[in-house]
Amino acid sequence: MRLLLQQRPDGHEAPRFVQLMLEPDLLGGWNLVRESGQIGGRSQLKREQYLDQASAVAALEKARDVQLKRGFQLMFAQGSDAPK
Repeated sequence: MRLLLQQRPDGHEAPRFVQLMLEPDLLGGWNLVRESGQIGGRSQLKREQYLDQASAVAALEKARDVQLKRGFQLMFAQGSDAPK
């Protein structure tokens, strides 16, 4: 599952983005990968581990909601069970 959120450009600098991805790991757990930064610039990558898919999806939805409140817009959602 993958979500891409982006801020509207203000004309002075490149817009910022946040990408949230859920990936299964080799031990049966799940990783929430957060990538953020300016488009065309450097980005920062963070990983969080969860024991089951339900808690990982809940964390992804919470992270998405926080970014939506900060003014980001959902640009792209991929995955058969992508949260709306």
